Amino acid sequence: MSLLLIIALAVAALGLIFAATYALARRMENYGIVDITWSYAFGALALFYAATASGWAPRRWTIAAIVIIWSGRLGTHLYRRVMSHHPVEDTRYTEMRTRWAEGFAAKMFIFYQQQALSVVILGLPFLLIARNPAEGFQPLEYAGVALWLLALLGESLADAQLAAFKRNSANKGKVCEVGLWHYSRHPNYFFEWCIWLGYFAFACASPWGWTSFICPAGILYLLLCVTGVPMAEEQSLRSRGDAYRAYQKRVPVFVPWFRKN
Repeated sequence: MSLLLIIALAVAALGLIFAATYALARRMENYGIVDITWSYAFGALALFYAATASGWAPRRWTIAAIVIIWSGRLGTHLYRRVMSHHPVEDTRYTEMRTRWAEGFAAKMFIFYQQQALSVVILGLPFLLIARNPAEGFQPLEYAGVALWLLALLGESLADAQLAAFKRNSANKGKVCEVGLWHYSRHPNYFFEWCIWLGYFAFACASPWGWTSFICPAGILYLLLCVTGVPMAEEQSLRSRGDAYRAYQKRVPVFVPWFRKN
């Protein structure tokens, strides 16, 4: 199957999936479910590339497997978070309702389709890896998988520590400073970015793999400047006030590091 046909089919299929998600979101009155679909979509995309591309089979199915594991964990984590608050919508989407009040339905549908397109763009390393015909794994590929594994464990641990902290009613209104949160205000986001660095390192062993640098760069921009850290910080300041301001002064924002006295 040609490269253009593979990409065209991926764009069309994901467009339909996100359109169906949009219809469900309208029925539920909760547009935050797009985050769940976005996460699971990467696993589906990697599986599609592994099944249709013509690269060395062990490499194709290795990248599919690790993406499916990451995608499934993240999607399930987001599903639990979104549904635990339903019908209360994530603040990002309530703000969109206000900002896009005129023509909201059409604008939100376009937003959902943009999310579908972002999955295809960010999935570039998976396609390049799946098309690599060279037999045998290269050192960069081993390094990429090792980095991916460490990052996945770090992200899972950060999520588990925060969830355990929130389950304790005695911590209501307090700032989580346990475990990895003692050294970074957003260790989950940091390790999410490291996962994408792992995909990039894996892809660099394939022809044109270096072009997928746009993926970890794009994820870093989103996390630090758009939907990740800025919104999380804003929400924490609203809910925890001065306690969180003091936490901001003591603890690095992203990369885990030593605290300030």
